[in-house]
Amino acid sequence: MKTLVEFMQTHQQWAIPIVFAVAFAECVAILSWLVPATVFFTTFGAVAGASGLNLVPLALAASLGAGSGFWVSYWAGLFLGPRVHDYWPFTKNPELLDRGHAFFEKWGIASILIGHFFGPLRAVIAIVAGIVVMPFWAFQLANWAASFAWGFGLLYGVGRVSEFFAR
Repeated sequence: MKTLVEFMQTHQQWAIPIVFAVAFAECVAILSWLVPATVFFTTFGAVAGASGLNLVPLALAASLGAGSGFWVSYWAGLFLGPRVHDYWPFTKNPELLDRGHAFFEKWGIASILIGHFFGPLRAVIAIVAGIVVMPFWAFQLANWAASFAWGFGLLYGVGRVSEFFAR
């Protein structure tokens, strides 16, 4: 993590594509368990804010990456449907989808909004929305609203606080 942040400080032209890629991976079903984006964005947001980098393009890249990752997961759920249970890691942990499905049934569209902010839920909620064939526009509205709240709240918010304390 520290190495990636240092690389981005040295090679600022790579910051936007890296932020997009990390946010995308964080929000794609299954990959989100492998990518510690919240820790990365908190660390990088603090460093970026303290060093005076423009936080708006970085937060925008995080938001677009997150929304795109959820969108891919939604489409995977639409395409695979209940067969998702036949693929790793769900074959070894079927309760992941079951809990995501129960949460979705209880909270509906709000589950997409909430899902962006909670790691274990983030990993499955968009794919569950696809499996149950959540209406496309309802999913997109919730997805993009939550993606921008997550991207700007996490990266921009932490960065601004760090910028304030760096003065």
